[in-house]
Amino acid sequence: MSFVPLNQLRASGADRSSPISHRPSPIGRLPPWFKVKISQGPDYQDIRQTMDKLALHTICEEARCPNVWECWNNRTATFLILGDICTRRCHYCAVATGRPLELDRGEPLRVAQAVQALGLRHAVITSVNRDELEDGGASIFAETIQQIRRLIPSCAVEVLIPDFEGNEAALGSVLAERPDILNHNIETVRRLFPPIRPQGKYDRSMELLGRAKRAGARTKSGLIVGMGETIDEISEVMRDLRSVGCDILTIGQYLQPTKQHLPVARFYHPEEFGALEEEGLTLGFSHVESGPLVRSSYHAERQVSS
Repeated sequence: MSFVPLNQLRASGADRSSPISHRPSPIGRLPPWFKVKISQGPDYQDIRQTMDKLALHTICEEARCPNVWECWNNRTATFLILGDICTRRCHYCAVATGRPLELDRGEPLRVAQAVQALGLRHAVITSVNRDELEDGGASIFAETIQQIRRLIPSCAVEVLIPDFEGNEAALGSVLAERPDILNHNIETVRRLFPPIRPQGKYDRSMELLGRAKRAGARTKSGLIVGMGETIDEISEVMRDLRSVGCDILTIGQYLQPTKQHLPVARFYHPEEFGALEEEGLTLGFSHVESGPLVRSSYHAERQVSS
């Protein structure tokens, strides 16, 4: 399939100062390419029952992922550790914000038991931010990898980590367990970090990915578009990610989870996502997953060997 090249999109008026022109969908209405099949088959039910039985959370539910039916029916899910309450308030994210509960020291083992019960070959582990902890929860990430490897040695493990506020020792403790993929999402462009991710720092996230790569990790990052960025700013993020050696990139459309969250600035057409994918591959990413419904863990199992 061929796509509109990014240089043609830029020629249509996409520069650094203004988003590319695209007629927005009416408020409250999604473009037609957002239709998803809602199905709660036996695999979906098995995952839900397993999570309930072991008192575990998934980012699929907490972040209101539009792919939950597809992924769960394909027996893939992303575990959310360190509780379900985040210490940060990013203006695009549906995860609850507030004062977290005490750490659940039994959580790593239960995650491993769920991976074993579900027969997963690729497990994705992410978390809320826990900035009140000295290591940001890195030790729980490390122990979760250990427990999965102990119970299911053949299972690939991908971790989607927070920035640990730049704590090098915390990152090192996760890298020491040699996850198959070390993911940290940049989420948005440099200009939008202060208003959208006020507790995050663009350069700190880039530095984390660079450190992980220098330590020998296979690295990955994700970008959400439709929050007010321009095509040129997206290209800048992709170049910055490649400059620190990032291997894998995901790009998806922002969807407003509630009326209290940041409104959608614009919806990108599937052809634009295709053009962004081609641009990323040209820049040297080994794998680019780009589409309206793409989220960080979408088709993650296909990216281990790419």
